Amino acid sequence: MKRDNVNKKSSKIVADFLESNNLHKKEFAQMIGVTLSYVYNLIDENIPFSTRSITLERIATVMDINPEDFIEYQIPQDSIAFSENLLLLKDLIKFNKISTLEFLRMFEGKKRLELVDILRGAKPIQIDFMELKKIAKALNMSNDELFDLWKTRFVEYLQEGGFNIEKNKDILNSMLECAKKVTS
Repeated sequence: MKRDNVNKKSSKIVADFLESNNLHKKEFAQMIGVTLSYVYNLIDENIPFSTRSITLERIATVMDINPEDFIEYQIPQDSIAFSENLLLLKDLIKFNKISTLEFLRMFEGKKRLELVDILRGAKPIQIDFMELKKIAKALNMSNDELFDLWKTRFVEYLQEGGFNIEKNKDILNSMLECAKKVTS
């Protein structure tokens, strides 16, 4: 089966990335949530490149590129929710002068896929303080920065669940004061 140059380009982009970053195909497969054989198919210029939006977004996230850089990418109809925490997380990765790949390599295999989905905006940042603490450690965040990140996510979580911040301001402030004491 012959492929056109557009498809070859996408396969080559991925293959070159893996080689230049000394990234094993199995490790890459874990990061993007596919099998090892799927990765081999991605880099095989004789097999049509993936058109699955989720997979292309995950690949692009790991590679620090836009999914639109792949000609096969079609923008999904589902909108991605804006999150200040997501922007903060991406800014902290840049501030620490590390690539997304280097950031992902600081975590165990199963955690990497979750982080890829967070970084592409498909999942919210965790609300679990201990999980956020691992991210904060990797990004050299202070305890105050970590608490502010958690607090913002916690308030988002409450609002998503129908919690009226204004009507319950005193309760919320008490919870946050208590949480600040416990996490300090």
